[in-house]
Amino acid sequence: MTKDISIVQLQRLLIVEGGWFKEHAAAPSVKKLNKARSNLSEHVERVGKSGDLSLIAATEKAIIEDELTNHANNKGMVSSLGAAIGELTGIERLLRVVDDKQEYSRVDQACSFPKNREKGLPLDEARQAFKSRHARLNNLDRARLSEDEKKIIDARKRNVLQAGKLYAQRQAKTLGVDADLGQKQHRGIGR
Repeated sequence: MTKDISIVQLQRLLIVEGGWFKEHAAAPSVKKLNKARSNLSEHVERVGKSGDLSLIAATEKAIIEDELTNHANNKGMVSSLGAAIGELTGIERLLRVVDDKQEYSRVDQACSFPKNREKGLPLDEARQAFKSRHARLNNLDRARLSEDEKKIIDARKRNVLQAGKLYAQRQAKTLGVDADLGQKQHRGIGR
């Protein structure tokens, strides 16, 4: 088979697929699915706007658990979703200690190398997991998805970025670091 013949065949197949996709999109059940996805997207957006870091993390974990239970269809996907659940479990664990100065100082000390810090704050498991989640969601966004699915992923990406910022703010407060400058705050006269 020559390249030209292959491309012509591919173009025909894509046209056929596109026709079936348009017909499928007009089906009543697909319209109901799109409405359900729209409602899901709006809910995820409301969670992000709440500013509640624990709720944002719990929502992302619940979505991933649902994907694992209802949508994982190969070994790689099961493994990836399992790793994501593990990361979010790590986030939940660190959320329980990040506001406790004495408890969190151990995490701070464990992240003492410069490569394990950013703006004076530890790049602990939670911050690494937020970055990892965002990267994975960016990769999902490149797939062939419906507009409603893309909206859900966009809302999740915004939530993960928001969660990372909220977490860094809590780290900075606990450690007495100005997150913008990456320096310890001094509590003296005139400061």
